[in-house]
Amino acid sequence: MAYNIVLIEPEIPNNTGNIGRLSLATGSNLHLVKPFGFEIDDSRLKRAGLDYWKHISLFIYDSIDDFFEQHKDKKMAFFSSHGEKDHWSIDYKDEMFLIFGKESVGLPKELTDKNANNTYKIPLFSEHIRSLNLANAVSVVVYEGLRNIQ
Repeated sequence: MAYNIVLIEPEIPNNTGNIGRLSLATGSNLHLVKPFGFEIDDSRLKRAGLDYWKHISLFIYDSIDDFFEQHKDKKMAFFSSHGEKDHWSIDYKDEMFLIFGKESVGLPKELTDKNANNTYKIPLFSEHIRSLNLANAVSVVVYEGLRNIQ
């Protein structure tokens, strides 16, 4: 049992490091799509991932096109604060790809428009925030997914 956590153009090394640690803890694979907002050997990334980073199942892609070409036939769920459906309504499956965008702007609009039926949001219960921190959002989704396929 494993999920595939995908970060499209991550910008903040600490988030990516924390998500790497989460991927290891949950038996998930981590897929990082360039360009990054940091160097992959950034000390902040390693610090957030602690000494676990060397054990992470990590895949790196040169571009969004490269990633989707390699995984075009896979089951995917996309996450955006603009999604119409809640993450609770996902039909979670083993090996599913969970796609998240960069911290500053999320996923490209053309990607969420093209995949509107598979784009989900995490409900927010305050009008005072726009979104969750990326590492927190990934944690919420991955553990909900694990709960659903156990």
